[in-house]
Amino acid sequence: MGKGMILGTMIHGAGERRTDWRHPAIPSDASVSFDFYKQQALVSERGKFDFVFVADAMYITPQSTPHYLNRFEPLTILSALAAVTSRIGLVATLSSTYSEPYAAARQFASLDLLSGGRAGWNAVTTGLGGTALNFGHRRDMHPEHGIRYRMAAEFTEVVQKLWDSWEDDAFVRDKKSGVFFEPEKMHEADHDGEFFSVKGALNIARSPQGQPVIFQAGKSEDGRRFAADTADVVFAIDGELEAAREYYADMKKRAARAGRNPDGLLVIQGISPIVAETEEEAFRIREELTATVSLEEALADLGRHFDHHDFTQYDPDAPFPDLGGMGANGFQSDTERIIRGARRDGLTLREAAMREAAPKTPFIGTPEQVADRIEEWHRTRAADGFILIANLPVLLENFVDGVVPILRERGLFREEYGGTTLRDHLGLPFRENRHARVAEASLV
Repeated sequence: MGKGMILGTMIHGAGERRTDWRHPAIPSDASVSFDFYKQQALVSERGKFDFVFVADAMYITPQSTPHYLNRFEPLTILSALAAVTSRIGLVATLSSTYSEPYAAARQFASLDLLSGGRAGWNAVTTGLGGTALNFGHRRDMHPEHGIRYRMAAEFTEVVQKLWDSWEDDAFVRDKKSGVFFEPEKMHEADHDGEFFSVKGALNIARSPQGQPVIFQAGKSEDGRRFAADTADVVFAIDGELEAAREYYADMKKRAARAGRNPDGLLVIQGISPIVAETEEEAFRIREELTATVSLEEALADLGRHFDHHDFTQYDPDAPFPDLGGMGANGFQSDTERIIRGARRDGLTLREAAMREAAPKTPFIGTPEQVADRIEEWHRTRAADGFILIANLPVLLENFVDGVVPILRERGLFREEYGGTTLRDHLGLPFRENRHARVAEASLV
């Protein structure tokens, strides 16, 4: 399972849920506060975490979660964090549906060089259909789910070709001879495909890790196939151990069928640990986080998964409504999970909305209890590691200061960084340049 347990932090600014920003421990401007992001990144680096992660969305309505209404663009804030950190990986979400391969390749290559080889790209296809309205398209032009994943596969192929535009030793920079680069070590992408046509070459050199690490988070059939073929790291949020183990086993099998070493596809779970000195205090914190959530706010949060569907039109105490195929072209795995759970447990709309709005985590209690649960998930092959969604700053600190030392005592997590790049941290090999490999093969 790779080189030890993986740990990352999702920096969620003013909070994951609609009312988190009202908690006295969260700065209300956290989503646009460099000091807040810096603090979260430095605490994570003090804990020797593998990476920090910044998610993204590019369509908002008045019902959007406050964090999404006013927030930093991921690559911009991570570039700033590169200057105040030294080892921790920097992972950003960027859409393959509403971006261009050349621009994306250039942005991540820049972050990679700025940070000394610490960049990662979370390749998403974008679930919110309204995003099309912000990119010169009609709402009904948001590509169908399967098409978005075909686009993502080709988009990623082009980006990786561009990242190999220059061999590692292409830039000679010999002032005496006047030779700046060796032309035979510059390569055009020369791509002409179904969705993209890109000539290249990219106007920036490769990084110390060869290429940025590719992350992916889709749980649909298309998403799993894409991750198994392309990703270095895939993550999910499964609240139950058995579901996480099934997902882990499935992704490893898919990687093998794709001709890959299963250990080369790392599977991590998103968790929201609530750690305190006592179990009673941990549960009190959980209640504190949900106390301010109203039904109206819970329904608005629920609606986001279904492309901002208005759930206030239904009787909240009637059974969860029949929505047909709504959501299938957006956050498909989330909507299927919500509907499946509501049907299975016979939930009313109110119950389903409040369940979705409440912090749901089996990782709650004392540092010892949370470490026990993490060890169980890791050792029983539910995850190669975990990405923490710590909705209060103190919860990240409690995890780093309380849980991490226990994981180290048990030999599950590193004492110090063993390398300088994100690939080093994750136990992934340097990404060799495809053109150098061809040249070496021709000499044999």
